[in-house]
Amino acid sequence: MITAGLTGNIGSGKTMVSSIFNVLGIPVYHADQESKKFLGDDAVRRRILEFFGQKVFTGEGEIDRKALAGIVFNDAAALRKLNDILHPLVRDDFREWTSHRSGCYVIHEAAVIIESGFRNEFDQIIHVSCPAGIAIDRVTLRDSVSRDEVLRRMQFQMEDEKKAALSDFVIRNDGSEMVIPQVLAIHHKLLNISQ
Repeated sequence: MITAGLTGNIGSGKTMVSSIFNVLGIPVYHADQESKKFLGDDAVRRRILEFFGQKVFTGEGEIDRKALAGIVFNDAAALRKLNDILHPLVRDDFREWTSHRSGCYVIHEAAVIIESGFRNEFDQIIHVSCPAGIAIDRVTLRDSVSRDEVLRRMQFQMEDEKKAALSDFVIRNDGSEMVIPQVLAIHHKLLNISQ
């Protein structure tokens, strides 16, 4: 079974593209979503407390994801530390998840596959490409956040063109081409590769 990493910067449209693959019957692992379950793990909580302190915990002792995001998206070292804690767990969880799937290929959707050094974990990389201006407009509308907040998050991601150059397939989601035919073309290529 082929594993395909689906990546793209914030606001590129990864989630929409992954839903198209899902409609085609391809299992999709959403790394950002899945990583949240590890925040309830006692060992993870201890490591986060050790590095970030009590300020990222609520009065009930739960991790305050908003407070944690406020720190890591303003501090590259803090983001690296959080990724060092969570990424190996997500990688192992994806491997376990994949072992229970059947079919020709599966998709692992995550924004920072290349930046996190997990490029070689996958047989193929699909990058959803989108100009920064369009992505900023999408995210400010979707998340009700300021342009500055989106720019802060973007600074921790590799430039779109560099990601595209390191990917096997690129889906243009800038309005210049229809997305579904691009996904279908990649789907057929992956089916052929898996044979």
